[in-house]
Amino acid sequence: MARSQNLLVIMSDEHQSRALSCAGHPLVKTPNLDKLAARGIRFTNAYTPSPICVPARAAFASGRYVHDIRLWDNAMPYTGKPRGWGHALQDSGTRVESIGKLHYRAEEDPAGFDVEHIPMQVVGGHGMVWGSIRREDERVRKEGRMLGPYIGPGESAYTKYDCAVVDRARDWFADAARRPLDPWCLYVGLVAPHFPLIVPQEYLDMYPPDSLPPFKLHTMDGFVNHPWVQKQNHALAGDEGFKDHDERKLAAACYFALCTFLDDNIGQLVAALEENGQLDNTTIIYTSDHGDNVGARGLWGKSNMYEESVAVPLIVAEPGKAAGICDTPVSLLDVSQTIIDHFGASLEGDRPGRSLYDIASESEDRDRVIFSEYHAVGAVSAAYMIRKGDWKLIHYHTFRPELFNLAEDREETRNRAEDPDCAAILAEMENELRKICDPAAMNDLAFADQDAMIEAYGGKAVAMNMGAPSATPPPEV
Repeated sequence: MARSQNLLVIMSDEHQSRALSCAGHPLVKTPNLDKLAARGIRFTNAYTPSPICVPARAAFASGRYVHDIRLWDNAMPYTGKPRGWGHALQDSGTRVESIGKLHYRAEEDPAGFDVEHIPMQVVGGHGMVWGSIRREDERVRKEGRMLGPYIGPGESAYTKYDCAVVDRARDWFADAARRPLDPWCLYVGLVAPHFPLIVPQEYLDMYPPDSLPPFKLHTMDGFVNHPWVQKQNHALAGDEGFKDHDERKLAAACYFALCTFLDDNIGQLVAALEENGQLDNTTIIYTSDHGDNVGARGLWGKSNMYEESVAVPLIVAEPGKAAGICDTPVSLLDVSQTIIDHFGASLEGDRPGRSLYDIASESEDRDRVIFSEYHAVGAVSAAYMIRKGDWKLIHYHTFRPELFNLAEDREETRNRAEDPDCAAILAEMENELRKICDPAAMNDLAFADQDAMIEAYGGKAVAMNMGAPSATPPPEV
């Protein structure tokens, strides 16, 4: 059954779930997202199906796990197959369009949108092929800092692109207001706070580097990362790429400033809806494709299963409905199903997601199982996450696991996997993982698919030079 007439879905890039003032962050200023949360439901335990852009977005588009659709990494973008929520809306006769970042293959693909406005897609239609070469004895390590050569105040192609996306959305809302009887779904893809860590001075001024808290579990303080994480982090120059600790602190300040820049753009989108008389008839969903480590454990970017990387913000603001907080664990696959449910549409095939409307209306189910996986750049083997109740398992293929009690240890400082008192919990979590997939078989399948793709491009010598070294360039705007 349809709800409010329209649906606006906003997805940012690399916004960690904690970087919201309404989530209790001691520093980040997000007044517009706070207002959205104050009139909606904020899901406190939301996760990405994969902590890297392209597979996360393909899973979100299709509503299926990454290992199900076999779009494993940043060189395997969504093409419209399998059909997803956009196709379901098209089948139901709903106007469905996109503005901004998609990170699919190409605008020409039937990806489920009637129109894609200024879309940002993967480089060359193939994406980061070099990152698919990831066995330990043959991995490619790109020269130069992953975060970009310059960090600090200014404008980047990304900040300019986000401003262009907001401007286009403002025009789109004005056009939609001229035909108010037509229900619509608009997807808006913003790139902040994804690196490069360049942000207008006015936002950076809000975050003096000396005001930042110390980095959590940082390697420069003697912390030693899990062996899988050490090997994964080797693929891109991260923390070791800073010239000194002052630049490291500046990078964190820029990330938080980009969160406020993002918040400002979301405020402009909401204001434009209101100016065109559509706010009271439009549900707004806000989320991100994955998070960012922002220096915790000496890590930057995403690509691991710690909360900074794998957890995402998620707010559903539905006009006329009670506001609140929902602690039931959810994922972007649930957002996919919610979009379908909003318009009373349907899509063939089994998918693991459930409507967030239903989840929020029921008693909280903290034992609901949520799954994420990673088979992309730097990973010498697959990594999987299971969240159930207070517990979180990180299963690394051929490496020792990590097990955290998030209720007692929110910062994931104490691995309980080898604690005899947790043996039953560890076995239960491993069993939940195997209900979803065979971790060894999916590890092997991912490598086989990547090997076949690399060979089709002409072999490793060709593949190692295909794709952007870090951030995907946006289109000209």
